[in-house]
Amino acid sequence: MDAGASVEERVLDVIAELAGELRGGADGGAIDVKRGDSLETDLGISSLERVELLIRLERSFGVRLGDDAMMAAETPADLAAAIARAADAPAAARTAPSEVNAPGAEAAGAAAVEATVATPSTDGPPVHARSIVEALAWHVERTPDRVHIHLREDDGSETPLTYAWLWDEARAVAGGLAARGLGRGDRVALMLRTERAFFPIFIGTLMAGCVPAPLYPPFRADRIEEYASRQVAILRNAGARLLVAFPEVQRVAGLLKQRAPSLEAIVGTDALGGEARRPATATGDDAALIQYTSGSTGEPKGVLLTNANLLANIRAIIERLDFRAHDVGVSWLPLYHDMGLIGAWLGTLYTGAPLALMSPLAFLSRPVRWLQALSTHGGTVSPAPNFAYDLCVSRISDDELEGLDLRSVRTLLNGSEAVSPDTLRRFNERFAPYGLDPTAMQPVYGLAECSVGLATPTMGTPFRIDRVDRKRYESSGEAAPAAADDAHALEFVSCGRALDGHDMAVVDDANVPVPERRRGRIRFRGPSATSGYFRNPEATGALIGSDGWLETGDLGYLADGDLFITGRSKDLIIKAGRNLAPPEAEELASAVDGIRAGCVAAFGVRDETRGTEQFVIIAETRVTEAKARTGLRQAVNRAITGAMGVAPDRIVLAPPGSVLKTSSGKIRRGATRDAWVSGAIDRGQANMAAQWIRLGAAAAGAMAARQTARAARLLFSVYAYTVVFGTAIPASVLLRFWPQGGQSDALVGRWTRLVMALGRCPIEVVMPERGSIEPPVVFVANHASFLDPPVMMATLPFGARFAAKAKLARYPLVGLAIRKGSHIRLHKTDQAQRIEEASSMSAPLDAGEALFIFPEGTFDRAPRLLPFRLGAFRAAVDAGCPIVPVAIRGTRHIWPADTLLLRPGPITVTFGEPIHPKGTDWSEIVRLRDEARAFISTHCGEP
Repeated sequence: MDAGASVEERVLDVIAELAGELRGGADGGAIDVKRGDSLETDLGISSLERVELLIRLERSFGVRLGDDAMMAAETPADLAAAIARAADAPAAARTAPSEVNAPGAEAAGAAAVEATVATPSTDGPPVHARSIVEALAWHVERTPDRVHIHLREDDGSETPLTYAWLWDEARAVAGGLAARGLGRGDRVALMLRTERAFFPIFIGTLMAGCVPAPLYPPFRADRIEEYASRQVAILRNAGARLLVAFPEVQRVAGLLKQRAPSLEAIVGTDALGGEARRPATATGDDAALIQYTSGSTGEPKGVLLTNANLLANIRAIIERLDFRAHDVGVSWLPLYHDMGLIGAWLGTLYTGAPLALMSPLAFLSRPVRWLQALSTHGGTVSPAPNFAYDLCVSRISDDELEGLDLRSVRTLLNGSEAVSPDTLRRFNERFAPYGLDPTAMQPVYGLAECSVGLATPTMGTPFRIDRVDRKRYESSGEAAPAAADDAHALEFVSCGRALDGHDMAVVDDANVPVPERRRGRIRFRGPSATSGYFRNPEATGALIGSDGWLETGDLGYLADGDLFITGRSKDLIIKAGRNLAPPEAEELASAVDGIRAGCVAAFGVRDETRGTEQFVIIAETRVTEAKARTGLRQAVNRAITGAMGVAPDRIVLAPPGSVLKTSSGKIRRGATRDAWVSGAIDRGQANMAAQWIRLGAAAAGAMAARQTARAARLLFSVYAYTVVFGTAIPASVLLRFWPQGGQSDALVGRWTRLVMALGRCPIEVVMPERGSIEPPVVFVANHASFLDPPVMMATLPFGARFAAKAKLARYPLVGLAIRKGSHIRLHKTDQAQRIEEASSMSAPLDAGEALFIFPEGTFDRAPRLLPFRLGAFRAAVDAGCPIVPVAIRGTRHIWPADTLLLRPGPITVTFGEPIHPKGTDWSEIVRLRDEARAFISTHCGEP
């Protein structure tokens, strides 16, 4: 290369050389690379290819490029600018020695190991903790200065984060959230990188009683429109009130805000500090996380996980792995993904084991860093998906491995995507000379719906690969062992057995367990299992069967008690009477020279004219010359037909970026199929400018729609208040002269029905069998709006004494109704009065009357049931009368908390069958509460 050439020209030469090699010379000529070409779209250089490009650029220029600069670069010009900046840095920063063999590395490594394992906890994990926050508090109380995380910074240095630091910072975040009016049950979306702010913001959200919902940041500028659409859907489903985002994504986040009505504000990581707040009390049943699935087979769904779910999964995993405080975890997995968030971070937080953590960019730019962290920190356990192990085999030079020591590693978990038998073998072979135990590699199985983990092998045993007869498996589903000399045998990897306390079953279409070595649907149950998808009853119904078992969506078989995963049920391709698994076809096509590795999607498409299913391959390539592309199709066809014995019906060669993937890198086969069927792949990806224009237009349209809706609400509110006050004055006059007691309530009820009818808010009453509700009885209902009391006066089958806050008696009409109806006034502050009032609530029941109570005592903005107080249920038990649960639905929509704006809408009031007490002890009070709450929760339409 000409030494006098400019930096930019030299960069273009390096890129052209790499691009030519990636095309395999198929075009037969030099590749013309321009300074403004998109690395991703025009040149097909995505994350994996950037690793090789980074190595070549650093060798060529003798500099070290920062991870962010490398991964953020969109064009060759961006790379040239980054190299120029690096060349101007001090000499020490420009050099790029091996990180293992850098001067002083041995001493630094020893110090890192010593710091990592210092002050181990001797009490074991917090087995009695009911929540993640309680688990953290347990460690803070015992070893506050123990290092919890060694966080790798962008410059390669490490920042130690202690348990005490995390606790103090999280309390300040909780105070900041409380100052913004956020509280129990409110959802907070987190669009954050692997950075120190993530940890206190996540824990602080829990301390405030809120529920964190991690989102993945935008990675590909050429797909910003698709990214925004998916995140808007998530924000709407979550009903997030706040989005916390790092500065670089504020522009995108601002566009999302206009299309997510619940989102009140977008703040940076430094905007949540506040006065340290005592953590809100949390139980195992409280929501701790909404984990949005990656959406490999459909739109993302929010998996609702409680503290009990997370702790049960973490405890089961650490017992199976024998993971203790003296262990050392190492991870580069993103914190928005369940394997990184729960498996790596929260798992180590619970056990007290230190975690050496780096960002995904740090790993992707230099995969050797992961292995170096294991070596330097004496890492014992580390999780990663299959592609990471493949990267380590294919993208790390021998020079980079000099001095590497993997003798401390006892468990490498391989999961989150299909596990390749070939990758397992090659990884062990490559790193055995560096001390890697051949039993360390352990394929595992899990899913977000089971928190993270479901099955693992027995630790300390070699991984198991099962070779089965291809024809018998694909035609009948029988996983019969293949002959030793069968060159076409299928290979599947064992994921072991279900975690303790959990059950797995492989069943047929009738949910009947199938014999061993017979393919079927995989189902599971256990304490880690979600109760469903957040605010998505239809998807929840498809997930959880009537028998309580959950669907994984995966196919597999059992052999000697071990589970073997064979593919996704939705992805199965039925061709010529055979059931084909897409991963094998994708792997075969990826191995063809000229096809982008890991960028192939295989799927079936129904051919309505023939009544059969077409076997389609979408393969990304940079090859453009027609003759070369014909040769590529033939090569792909030979590779698949030769190994699988069946030829694809269509082989589509598509430009880079056409095969859609999830945030964790999984192939979105269904979405890619839809894109191909609709012609989107042939049309290509719209340029970034057009996408930003459409995003801006969508945001502006959403803002206009919101303003229009607000104006409509304002006009309706003016009309509604005119109706209310216009009728309230004569109603108040009548009420003053109306007889005392139940007749005054009847008048208020008639007035309520009139106002609701005029306000286009019809009331539907659903009653149980006539005559089944008779006084004395205690009515209990959910409380969602100021409208609830008058609505109940309008719908109760007979008069009842209401228990109401004493301060309400000061309001016009409301206070008059309370006094005329002889309702019970409750004082919330004076303890002596509260004890006296608890006794007074039994008086109406003793007199043969009915009592009405809102057991929540209050309501707030969030659509949810608050905890039920026990006063009403104690009164029922003391008087020996039944509880009648009542579910009110629709009032919150009409008049929510914290606003005077109203909107029209229907109201449904559903009465349940009376629940009779069967005893007089404490357990009976609790039973009445639980049964009443269960009925109300089912019918009120709120979580």
